[in-house]
Amino acid sequence: MLGFRLIAMLLLALGLATPATPSFAQAAGHVRAKILKGGLLIGGGAGSGVLTYRGRAYPFKITGMSFGITAGATVGRLDGWASGIREINDFAGTYSSVGGGFALVGGVNGVHLRNEKGVTIVMQGPKAGLELAANVSQITISLR
Repeated sequence: MLGFRLIAMLLLALGLATPATPSFAQAAGHVRAKILKGGLLIGGGAGSGVLTYRGRAYPFKITGMSFGITAGATVGRLDGWASGIREINDFAGTYSSVGGGFALVGGVNGVHLRNEKGVTIVMQGPKAGLELAANVSQITISLR
């Protein structure tokens, strides 16, 4: 009888540890974007990219503004990951970032963003141009 209870408890524990359905599981997506930005005190930027999520490609566009010390103009190509996506519509939204950077002809750009739905995007890549920035950014991503 003790052996039967032990096996039953192990099966119950295993059942509780397994997700109910795979559709509720969060998956990471690969993100690739090209961003053009520039400004003096108040900066602005726009770009486009592709999210590859669960084997499908989702094009998106990026718009944003930054407030703080911003001077110059750059173009950057970023590559990274988005995590915390439960469904594809979670990716679209308003993202916040605090950061800074410097580029003189060329440099490396990195960004860590989070939106109101809990999606986090971490990207990095080369940028070209002239920029000095220390600012708070608000970026909007919309799926096309």
